[in-house]
Amino acid sequence: MPSLAPYDRKLDYSYAPGIFPSMEAIKKAPELVRRLLISAQAEDSEGVAALTELCRARNIRVETADKALARLSGKGNCYAAAVFEKRPGVLNPEAAHIVLHHPSDAGNLGTILRTALGFGFFDIALIQPCADVFQPHVVRSSMGALFSLRVREYADFEAYRADFPGHAAYPFMLDGSVTLEEALKAPPRRPYCLIFGNEGTGLPPEFSKTGTPVRIEHSGDIDSLNLSIAASIGMYRFRQATL
Repeated sequence: MPSLAPYDRKLDYSYAPGIFPSMEAIKKAPELVRRLLISAQAEDSEGVAALTELCRARNIRVETADKALARLSGKGNCYAAAVFEKRPGVLNPEAAHIVLHHPSDAGNLGTILRTALGFGFFDIALIQPCADVFQPHVVRSSMGALFSLRVREYADFEAYRADFPGHAAYPFMLDGSVTLEEALKAPPRRPYCLIFGNEGTGLPPEFSKTGTPVRIEHSGDIDSLNLSIAASIGMYRFRQATL
C-alpha cells in the first residue's frame, strides 16, 4: 500500500489516534477505514487485540507502525490509529442541527461533537473559517463521536440557511433577547438549529436579527462561558424540552 503522509488538511484521509477512537471508526464507519496502525509495544494488549479481531472480521488491513504512530501523536503513548477516508456528511433536513460559526479550537470542537452525540444531536454544520473537523486532535477529542455524526462545512451562514430555510433559529449571544429559560417556556418549533459563535468573539451582531437570540444567564463574576460549556448547556436544555 502507499506510504502515509503526516496529516494535512488537503489529504483525502485522516487518522483516528487512540484505541477507543479507532474502535469507534471501525464499528461505526468501517467502509471509511483504510487500515489500522498498531504499536509493537501493545500488540498483546487487550485493546489492540480487540481492534485486530474487528479488522480481521471486516477485512481491514493491520500494520505495525511505531514510527508513524509516534509522528502522529507527538508522544510515545499512542498504541493504535485508524486511517480513514474523509467524507462530508449530508445533514438530515428533518432533524435539529448544531451550527458552529467559526469555531477555531480543535479541542473545543471535539468536545462539542462528543457532547452533541451524547444529547442526541447528530447533525453539525460548521461555518468557515473553522477548525478542521478531520484533524486528528479533533477526532481524538471527540473520542470517535465523529463517526456517528453527520458533519458538513459551509462557506458562510447564508449558504447553510439556503439549504435549511425552515429551521427555527436560536443564536446564543451574550445580549440575547430572551433567556434560555424564557425561550423554552413553550416547546421549540421543529426542526430547529442552535447556533454558537467563535470562542473569542462569539456571534457577530447581525445574528441578533436571526430567529430568537438566546442568552445563558450567569453571574457577573465572569464575562462569558467557554464555548463547549455553553453549547453543552444549550443542547441539554433543548433536548429536555423536546423529549
